[in-house]
Amino acid sequence: MFRSVLLYLAKARWARRIITGWKLSRLVASRFIAGDTLDDAVRAVRALNAAGLNATLDHLGEAVTTEAEARSAADDYLVLIDKICETGLRSNASLKLSQLGLNLSRDLCLENIRRIVRKAAACGLFVRIDMEDTSTVDWTLEIWRALQRDGLSNVGLVFQSYLYRTESDIRAVLSEGCRIRMCKGAYKEPPNLAYPKKSDVDASYDRLARIMIDAARAAGSVPASADGRIPPVTALATHDEARIAAGRAYAEQAGLPKPALEFQMLNGIRSDLQRSLAQAGYPVRVYVPYGTEWYPYFMRRLAERPANVWFFVSNFFR
Repeated sequence: MFRSVLLYLAKARWARRIITGWKLSRLVASRFIAGDTLDDAVRAVRALNAAGLNATLDHLGEAVTTEAEARSAADDYLVLIDKICETGLRSNASLKLSQLGLNLSRDLCLENIRRIVRKAAACGLFVRIDMEDTSTVDWTLEIWRALQRDGLSNVGLVFQSYLYRTESDIRAVLSEGCRIRMCKGAYKEPPNLAYPKKSDVDASYDRLARIMIDAARAAGSVPASADGRIPPVTALATHDEARIAAGRAYAEQAGLPKPALEFQMLNGIRSDLQRSLAQAGYPVRVYVPYGTEWYPYFMRRLAERPANVWFFVSNFFR
């Protein structure tokens, strides 16, 4: 129930006006967000790289309302890609299609994502399309397939274990060579579309991880690139130690080499676990968001972990 309230507030304009006006909100959000500018994000990625971790950069923003905003967001990603390629950061890029105009025009969104992915391909950079709520899933898959038809293979997808449809979706795209990041899901979905119980979401996550690991093993255990810019076929995004342990155990049983299984986590959460997995020989990638449009991302992070809410509330009343 509490999670549902937070996810509602993530989209509520009145709540955004109030909460972003609190200085403490921005302070707490800085735990997860690298800063307002690309230079802030570059500094954060350099620190992660120095600690043996890879990164993926996300310029925050979603659900734009005008064509001009969508094109501007795409332009920002072109600058981001140039910066990664020029600086040699061990990072790739993550983005949301709603930020590129998906809810305004499918053609506009496809035009924008093509520009970004082609630019990234020119310097050997990978782009990951984040999955959003269920209303966008079919069009996200279609746009990914359109990019594949263009010969652009440097782009992958995210899937969410709480959706009933995810197993059939990932089986389809794995057969088409897609590199997948699996997460649990952070949007409010009705019980006819998503598992309402955490235990069922966890069971789905483990089942889907096994499917992905089997596919990676059958494909020849494609590892991450040496420069950290191209991820392996299988990436498990979670801070849940039970899910991580289950993935590691199954990968070992299946004979999947450690470099072919990447673990991904959010900036500012479980840095100790990030380092321990990297020291154990797994590629680890940290999701590093930056920008001024931090509110929806921040609220979803609060919804995901009760500890984050307590940290926020306890500081607010001090």
